[in-house]
Amino acid sequence: MAAPALPALLPYALTAGIGWMYYGRIRRQFGRQPWQPRRTLARIALLALVLVSLVLAGIFVPDAGWAVATGLASGLALGFYGVTLTRIEVAEGMRSYVPNPWIGGALSALLLGRLAWRVLHGGFMQQAGTGASPLTLAFAAALIGYYLTYSIALTLRMQRLATPTRLIE
Repeated sequence: MAAPALPALLPYALTAGIGWMYYGRIRRQFGRQPWQPRRTLARIALLALVLVSLVLAGIFVPDAGWAVATGLASGLALGFYGVTLTRIEVAEGMRSYVPNPWIGGALSALLLGRLAWRVLHGGFMQQAGTGASPLTLAFAAALIGYYLTYSIALTLRMQRLATPTRLIE
């Protein structure tokens, strides 16, 4: 008897799962974060795949090319700026970093606000052919560009921190 109810609950379960993942992402914007190189490399690979799909969406969705390009350019610029605001620490023999919470948090809130706006105003139903809005794609490209640039630049900074420096006597 529970099987027919499962498809009806699936959208709510997926929404709750995505919300939980987003909560974890926003929570990692605050306070000292331990450096986890494998997780960061996996994040870079996943974000690169998402970026490829956004670029393809910019090519194939009408009027979305400039939106994706503008969002990506602003995300790259914010990523480079964000990594300069990041404080890197070595505490108790472990590398860690303290990210600036405002840039990543603002981009995340911007995308969530845009998605909520589209859901509340039936935006997903209006464009049944593509389901994509150039403005939403621009926000997504900015967010992906920011996190991809930030992760790569942070990895490079952490690798420089790991290489031993010799003192010249």
